[in-house]
Amino acid sequence: MAGASKNSEKKQSSLTSFFTPRTINGLGQRPTPSSPLSGEEKDGTPTSRKRPLQQNPGSGNESPAHAPKRVKSGAIAQPGAQAAEPEEEKGTVSVQAPKSTVRTERYVFDPTSSANAGEEADDAEGAAVQRKKDELHKKFVKKLGHPDSMANIRRRNFQGVAEATPGDGDDVEGGEDDEEDEPPIPTKAKRKGAKTGKLTPMEVQFLDIKRKHMDTVLIVEVGYKFKFFGEDARIAAKELSIMCIPGKFRYDEHPSEAHLDRFASASIPVHRLPVHAKRLVAAGHKVGVVRQIETAALKKAGDNRNAPFVRKLTNIYTKGTYIDENGELDQPGEGTGSVSGGYLLCLTESAGKGSGTDEKVDVGLIAVQPATGDIIYDNFEDGFMRREIETRLLHISPCEFLVVGDLTKATNKLVQHLSGSSTNVFGDRSRVERIPKSKTMAAEAYSHVTQFYAGKMKENDERSATLLDKVLHLPEAVTICLSAMITHLTEYGLEHIFDLTKYFQSFSTRQHMLINGTTLESLEVYRNATDHTEKGSLLWALDKTKTRFGQRQLRKWIGRPLLDQQRLEERVSAVEELLDNQSTVKVDKVAGMLHSIRADLERSLIRIFYGKCTRPELLSTLQTLQKISMEFARVKSPADTGFKSPLISQAIASLPAIGEIVTSFLDKINPEAARKDDKYAFFREEEETDDITTHKLGIAAVEQDLDAHRKEAAAKLSKKTPVTYTTVAGIEYLIEVPNTDLKHVPASWAKISGTKKLSRFHTPEVMRLMNERDQHKEALAAGCDSAFTALLQSIATEYQPLRDAIASLATLDCLLSLAQVAALPGYRKPTFLSSSTPPTIAITEGRHPIAEHTLPNGYIPFTTSLSSPAPLAHLITGPNMGGKSSYVRAVALLVLLAQIGSFVPATAMRLTLSDAIHTRMGARDNLFAGESTFMVEVSETASILRSATPRSLVVLDELGRGTSTHDGAAIAHAVLEHVVRETKCLTLFITHYQSLARVAQGLGDGRVRCVHMRFTAAQKRSSNDQKCITTSAGSNDDSDDDGTEDDEEITFLYEVADGVAHRSYGLNVARLARIPRKVIDVAAHKSREMEDKVKVRRLQGAARLMADVLGGRGAPPGGGDGADQLDHLISSIEQL
Repeated sequence: MAGASKNSEKKQSSLTSFFTPRTINGLGQRPTPSSPLSGEEKDGTPTSRKRPLQQNPGSGNESPAHAPKRVKSGAIAQPGAQAAEPEEEKGTVSVQAPKSTVRTERYVFDPTSSANAGEEADDAEGAAVQRKKDELHKKFVKKLGHPDSMANIRRRNFQGVAEATPGDGDDVEGGEDDEEDEPPIPTKAKRKGAKTGKLTPMEVQFLDIKRKHMDTVLIVEVGYKFKFFGEDARIAAKELSIMCIPGKFRYDEHPSEAHLDRFASASIPVHRLPVHAKRLVAAGHKVGVVRQIETAALKKAGDNRNAPFVRKLTNIYTKGTYIDENGELDQPGEGTGSVSGGYLLCLTESAGKGSGTDEKVDVGLIAVQPATGDIIYDNFEDGFMRREIETRLLHISPCEFLVVGDLTKATNKLVQHLSGSSTNVFGDRSRVERIPKSKTMAAEAYSHVTQFYAGKMKENDERSATLLDKVLHLPEAVTICLSAMITHLTEYGLEHIFDLTKYFQSFSTRQHMLINGTTLESLEVYRNATDHTEKGSLLWALDKTKTRFGQRQLRKWIGRPLLDQQRLEERVSAVEELLDNQSTVKVDKVAGMLHSIRADLERSLIRIFYGKCTRPELLSTLQTLQKISMEFARVKSPADTGFKSPLISQAIASLPAIGEIVTSFLDKINPEAARKDDKYAFFREEEETDDITTHKLGIAAVEQDLDAHRKEAAAKLSKKTPVTYTTVAGIEYLIEVPNTDLKHVPASWAKISGTKKLSRFHTPEVMRLMNERDQHKEALAAGCDSAFTALLQSIATEYQPLRDAIASLATLDCLLSLAQVAALPGYRKPTFLSSSTPPTIAITEGRHPIAEHTLPNGYIPFTTSLSSPAPLAHLITGPNMGGKSSYVRAVALLVLLAQIGSFVPATAMRLTLSDAIHTRMGARDNLFAGESTFMVEVSETASILRSATPRSLVVLDELGRGTSTHDGAAIAHAVLEHVVRETKCLTLFITHYQSLARVAQGLGDGRVRCVHMRFTAAQKRSSNDQKCITTSAGSNDDSDDDGTEDDEEITFLYEVADGVAHRSYGLNVARLARIPRKVIDVAAHKSREMEDKVKVRRLQGAARLMADVLGGRGAPPGGGDGADQLDHLISSIEQL
């Protein structure tokens, strides 16, 4: 149908009006039935139907005060518009307005256009199409009238603005009449069940718990799901990759969220709670689980049946305190860095003496590993660089910090640096929690700790009395930390760990060598320096353990080499005996037993101690311990083991002692039910408690009554045979009645379900009996849980002997691991010299214990000797990349290996025990502490000079390279002289300052021995392309003055030899690093120029000195013979 253009415009106008109300001077006007045409239609002007920019329909904030300006600008925007003509001149069609409500009358359809269209279109098809459009329009208008529609929201917003400005004095044509005639819009009543702004009882319950634990991510049990609410839901969605339903994120009714009527939420299934809780804890969050502590059956029988389920915060977890039925947190893999020790470390600090670089602080710490029961404490004074704190943190590797009071700026930066990123030295982000420290904290802590332990003391218990005495004599700072830790762990239900006093040990006991953090990093003891994973570390090279608790024990052994020579000799002889008897029956028996242990017994035992163990895990742990004790049941004393080493024989002899303890507990358990985690049948019948028996009898009686009720039900249905109960969709005791027999069913029977042919009912008696049975079941479950808890508590009383047996297993595992390492080719037993012998380290054909496993062609051995009084130190020179650092690391690692009790990769090794290994290697800055590369270098050196003793091994690598040549050489000179003359410790000193060779000679008595890394320099000749090979032993690098360093090919021999390498061949390394040839050529030219200048100066100096000596002017004023001048002349000629 071909309509006129005017008609099309009117159609378009009416469609647009569905979305935007017509406006007069900016005010909304409702067209009345008497004047259905708008002002624009009365104009008769074919104006554009595009909405003017000034009239923004999406804005809900239009103000009537600015309306005239909009009209004026709208008129200016249409310069072709004619003046308004009188209304009589326009022909209008009077059409009855369609019936409309107050809500939809603004959007009433204009029938004028359809009338005109009907006149122009004569065919029936056009009328049918129009009718269809009318119907669609009515539906559309009905939809627009919904209270939540966009247009209605705009209208409400507009009315709010109009009411806020009642004093507007602009008289607009028709506007006043409109406002007077406009009836008030009736408010629609809320639908039943619609959301209001009020919180539900469950949300109120959640908020009460949340406001007490604002730092905790709460997982709330709601029916068959666990839910997160508010900001917790956002965190869970991010960490767990689950969907978050939008809503309020804040918990304080903030105005910005006033338009939202519910909390944002996310949910997880009940059976996935342990997995998701563990992931949140591993991400560094504090996680709380809020559970329903009453069941549906008990609630139905109780008085609060109309109230929400009672919920309480039952568990709280953090990284340091996560101990649950599902074991410890997953350990990071190879790509995620080193494994943190699982310790929760409490730290407090008080200002000491001095300020600036002389600053001293008093530090107290206590570290707890809840998963194993280990407790470490220490109290010490630390200096400006905080080396002592750093050393302890690197050894302990805490996964969580508890800071008591304020830390000094330097300590705070150190803690943030070590814990603040996911790639830190602990391998993962560490959680930091802070608590305030009052002025009377020390007295309060002492009182708190005394009460805690006094309450646990038993009469005539020596162990408790010894423990209390030990605790009361702890330093003040440690007592403060202990009190804070007891309070902190009480929240997690783990305060019982402080009963385990046998493992309450001081960090700085002098039975062990203390390796500082810098040395751990430099020697790659726990992780490599490349990608910070365990592979390529000393721990990786030695770890052949078969159990998790054995691996943890080996890690402790490596970090704490022994200083007690007797214990060390015992350990080495034990390794030697296992090596000599490898593949024998007795060794294979021990190895097979360890290999069969799948469970982490140490962690399982501590979970039993905390009462967090599952029934299958308890059965598995006890059966494993029983199997271990039965393996060596015939062993009655250490002599029966067949081993000579007391370390091995005592460890094996302690295992059968636990057999009787374990068997007494296993006799109470039904193994089949324990494997299936069936709490009701977990105990054997004769071991069940009275409570369990009573409720089981109650359930049996109810089931008997239900069976007897079948005859009564049959009688009511007029049947002779008893009815049969059926179970459908989990609903039990249903009576099925065919629909043809429904006339016999009493009205008191409750219909539960049905089909076309039959209906299913519960009789009143069945419902009563089922409720009674459910109550018995709930009470039975509670009784079974309490009986299981009592069993765990009785096992916990035997914790000490069981833990000792597991510690013996760990010792055997570590010794077998070291024996496996000793069986590798080229490993020999080290010889320990007596303590009266001067400090000595003598290595014959030694190798790097890590590099020989990673290098494809093996490691070239070295032979070296350090002893007091000479040679006390080695001054090591050589070309870049020649193997200097590798050599000194190998020496330090061999000393470390020997004092662990391991065999070493060398033909022979003799040594006295070193009390410490100090290293200063590599170039790195410490931006967090505001320290430059050179500042770090000299600070570490200063720490070494203060703490080194004559029995320490000191390794200094290229000291002084972080500053100018003269300053660096001067510092290196002074430090070398100090360690040789004053400290008199065994030293390996790497340098590129060849002038230090003269210092070494000047120290006299052969105290410093100059060695270098051998190499060959093959010099190309351009004429006949021949090579002139010069070995490093000759050190004649000036034999061909025309040759330049970049023309030489350097071959590294990686052997240690006497002498000094007078060049470092840095340009050779630049060439290997593929620096552009053009750059290398310029560098070679500059190098040759500088070398020539130095040679000229030296030659001139030697000539002047010779002239003075020959002319007799060298005699000193005192009348000496000038012998010093002559010595100086000879050394100058040697340098030339």
